[in-house]
Amino acid sequence: MSALSRRWIAIGAILAAIGVGLGAYGAHGLKDTLVRAGFAGDELTHRLAIFETAVRYQMFHSIALVITGLALQYRESPAWRFVPWAFLTGIILFCGPLKLLTFAGDEWKWLGAVVPFGGASMIAGWIALAVCALRK
Repeated sequence: MSALSRRWIAIGAILAAIGVGLGAYGAHGLKDTLVRAGFAGDELTHRLAIFETAVRYQMFHSIALVITGLALQYRESPAWRFVPWAFLTGIILFCGPLKLLTFAGDEWKWLGAVVPFGGASMIAGWIALAVCALRK
């Protein structure tokens, strides 16, 4: 297996492991943490949903990184090498700010402006993957 394939598989696996840990925290400790921070009612529900979305998308794209790493074993074109970078950028710019917004006060709301760039990066990764898969 190539070093490039191994690297992306490892990155995806590590991010998936982190996602599982964060998911467990979200299911078993996050609510209490947010309540202690003073959040209640609709605001609490909203923040829990934001965190769950961030973890879910991290998991999907971590698995996509592993799969792309496996594919890179057979295809190492520039287009194929773009795909995992797009997914990783998406994880950082979409999931990261959402997780921060879960805990942040109003002074950090500007982070919400970063999230669409992460989403666009994830979409670009999926489109690039589709294009690569359809090429000979």
